[in-house]
Order: sequence, then C-alpha cells, then structure tokens
Amino acid sequence: MKVLYDNISYKCSKIVTKHYSTSFSFGIKMLNYGIRKHIYNIYGFVRLADEIVDSFHDFEKEILLKKFRKDTFDSIEKKISLNPILNSFQHTVHTFNIDIDYINKFLDSMQMDLNKKKYTEDKYKQYIYGSAEVVGLMCLHVFLNGDKILFDRLKSYAMRLGSAFQKVNFLRDINQDTSELGRIYFPNVSINSFTNEQKNFIEEDIQKDFKLALEGIRQLPVSSRGGVYLAYIYYKTLLNKINNIPASVLIKKRIRINNLYKFILFIKSFIKNYFNLI
Repeated sequence: MKVLYDNISYKCSKIVTKHYSTSFSFGIKMLNYGIRKHIYNIYGFVRLADEIVDSFHDFEKEILLKKFRKDTFDSIEKKISLNPILNSFQHTVHTFNIDIDYINKFLDSMQMDLNKKKYTEDKYKQYIYGSAEVVGLMCLHVFLNGDKILFDRLKSYAMRLGSAFQKVNFLRDINQDTSELGRIYFPNVSINSFTNEQKNFIEEDIQKDFKLALEGIRQLPVSSRGGVYLAYIYYKTLLNKINNIPASVLIKKRIRINNLYKFILFIKSFIKNYFNLI
C-alpha cells in the first residue's frame, strides 16, 4: 500500500511546484512524462527549505531548519517519511543515486540565509553553489539517468545554468531581499548606492553564464532538452527585461513576466525544440 502513499507524496510536490513557480511548472510540462515527477520532487524539497528561511518569520527558523535537515536524511536512510514532500524527494534520491553531498551543500546555503546579511566574493560563490548549482546537478542526474560519461561532460554547464537562474533571482528580488530580509547577496553592493554600473557588471556576468549554459542544453537528451530550454528562455527574457530598468527603479519594484507572455514563450520554445532549432 505504500505505492498509494508515494503517489500522494508526489502529487504534493507537484502542487507545491505549481503554486510557487509558474515558470518551472511550464518547463516541467515539456519534459518527458517519465521524469516530470522527479523534477517536481526535487523542486518541492528545495521550495520547502526555502520557505523556512524566507517566510516563516513568526517561528523559530533555526530550529525548523535543523529539524528539516534531520528529517531529510532520516527519510533517505529509512526510505520513507511522514512528510510527503520528503518522502517523494527520498524516492528520487534513491532512484537516480543523487550525491548526498549536494543535499548537504544545499542545506548549508539555507543555513547561510539565517545568518549572513552581506556576502564576500567567496561566500557569494559558496552560496550560489549550494543554493542553485547543486540543484542543477540533482536535476542532471534525473535527465541523464545514470549516464556518468555524459554527466561529467555536462556538469559544468548545469552549474552555470543554475548560477544564472539564481543571479537573476537576486536581481529580481533585490528590493524584497533587502527591505524584508535584510540581505544583499552581491559583493561590494549597497542598496543605498546601487548604481547602473554595478547593475551592468552583474548583468554581463549572468549573460556569460547563460551563453555557456546554452551549449550544455543543446547536448541534453531529447527527453529533457525542451523543458530545460524553456526555463532558460524564461529567465533570459526576465534578464533582458531587467536590463532595460534603471538601478534606481529596480530597487523599488519586482520585475515579472506575465503568464500570457510565458505561454507565448512556451509555444515558441516547443516549436524550436521540436524542429531541433535550439
């Protein structure tokens, strides 16, 4: 009967993904049906941890995150959890032999969110590796289904894509992160003196990540290439929109892509992937 519970757990991860991210939800729809649920499982896990450090302000976040870490590794060890999100995640971890170190590094970055307010260059890179690059590597395990040779070849590209996504998030959320959470991730940047020159430097760095990441996307199996490309296009479009916003405006408002335009990008990406035009 655990099959029934596992199916319910997977549906919980799917619901979490759909409610928190329309962009990734659209991207997952373009993945092969057999791997979609595992990406939902990874996103559900990541989202839950992120909510602890970003949203549960009236609760003891340190205790909650510590318990979440313990529950995560207990679920992996015992292959079950009464937390349906962790139950579905552990199933994906075992199915694709995901490196436990990636999970540790991710949770370490979540811990940094509780303690760090300003980041040096080294801490910035450490945070991005744990919060985003390892998530890309978890997904790559699913996409390649045990092909170690291809994994080693595409590993750096997956990391660059995760890095680009996270840096775009930092720019998009710079007002919320500073005003509500007291954080600023970019080294040597102050919200009170955020200049267009600093913003341009960050955007150029992200464009380099995107350029290299696209080379890796083109080498992915057909089963996952379309979905990853769509996520790439969403974030690239968001960055282009941010490019046209002065720094003085960006620190006051959150830039978005509306759902209608996301659907248009979905159709365009589907056609490009179908005709192998990526």
